[in-house]
Parts: sequence; C-alpha cells; structure tokens
Amino acid sequence: MIIDSYHEEKESIISLEAFLGERKYICDTAIATFSYEIFNAVIQRYPHKEVADIGSANGHKPIYMLDVNGKSVIFYMSSIGACLAGTEIIEMQWQTGIKNLIIFGSCGALDGEATNGKYIIPTQAYRDEGMSYHYAKPSDYMDVKNSDKLAGIFEKLDLPYVQGRIWTTDAPYRETKTACEERKKDGCIAVEMEISGIQAVCDFYGIELYSFIVSGDVLDGEKYIPDGLSEANHSLDKFFIALKIWEYI
Repeated sequence: MIIDSYHEEKESIISLEAFLGERKYICDTAIATFSYEIFNAVIQRYPHKEVADIGSANGHKPIYMLDVNGKSVIFYMSSIGACLAGTEIIEMQWQTGIKNLIIFGSCGALDGEATNGKYIIPTQAYRDEGMSYHYAKPSDYMDVKNSDKLAGIFEKLDLPYVQGRIWTTDAPYRETKTACEERKKDGCIAVEMEISGIQAVCDFYGIELYSFIVSGDVLDGEKYIPDGLSEANHSLDKFFIALKIWEYI
C-alpha cells in the first residue's frame, strides 16, 4: 500500500549531487513564502543576491540571500502542494546548507470560531498527501515538533494565536462535507496543502521547521466563504513575523 512506502535506507538511486553538484553551506536559516506578492515585495525592499536556483522542465526559480540589517537569510518562493514544496526544500538545503526553515501560508478554517483573527500554529497534521509516506513511518498524523517552541515565540511577540491539529491534503476539490466533518471530529481546526509533507521531509533531512498559517476561506458554515483568501495569501505581516521568529531560533 502507498502508506508503506517508507524505507529506512537514506540513499536514493537519483542523487542530489548528480543534478546540483557539490553540496554547499551558505546560511543557517531560510524563509519561504507561497505568495508571489509577498515574494516581490520583499525582493524590492531588501538588498539581495541570487545564490542558487530550483530548476525543472518548467523553468528556474531563484533562491536569494537577503541582507536584513546586516544579517543574511535565505529567501525563496515555494511551490504549492506537499510534493513540490517538499522537493524544493530538499534541493534548496543541498545548495545552501540551511538548518532552520520558517514557512508561512494560508489555510481554510474548519473551526471559524477558534481561528478567527488568530495565527494558527499546527500541533499535528493529518497525512492526506503522498509525500510524507516516503519520508516517515506510516501514521495518521505527523507531529509538528516545534509547535510549542513557536507558540512561546508568539507569546513573547504578543501575537494572537491558536494551536491545534490541521489537515493536509493534496486534493482541495475533494474537501467534501463528509471529509471535513471527519477531520473536525479528530480535532482539526484548519485544512491546507503542505505541512504534513514538509514536516516529514524536514525531519528526514535534519531541518528545524517553524510553520504558521492564517485562515482565509471558511469551510465550517452553511455556505462556503472564500472572501478572506487574498489577504491570507498575500498580507506582508507574515514575513515580518518570520523575521522576528528568526531572531529567536
């Protein structure tokens, strides 16, 4: 079965070195966004230089090193979905040597009352995607291991937040009423597309992941409400919070 895809062996026939050359060590921390608007705003705001890229038949995506008040941090725009986001993390780390990854994005609310007006810090992610089963032993949920540490940082920053289980799925158009109700019964307060997969990848490659999300659309009412998606996707406040998190890790 697909959930039995994990093997203990670390080496793959397809090697990173074959595609990307010798491993490099440039910087300890990376920040990633899923938003092209945030990406462009940050690049316009901070001095930067391209230090690597992520290439495929679709083209090339730059990986930048930002200068933020004299300190260096890796910055790039992640693809959406656990498989692509996870693969890009692997290739980005090989080319930069990062040990910490701060990543933020949007999600759908399964419990609008709990998530409204708050940043969401996942504690566990339901593994309804394919990537994580190749990088971690099978289980229903992936532990988001730095959840409490991140919550402590949000406390210090006096930011409104809620911790809870979330649901990661590769199939947004199959977020049916039945599926949502099942996940809500499990205690999931939000649904998104990456975290269980990228947490598994980060654990496998020894990367400390710090992830937080903001709800945009609401799935727990009588009618689906997508009105908050644009702000949840593209508001720049999340990047500035990521910079603050960087100071504490």
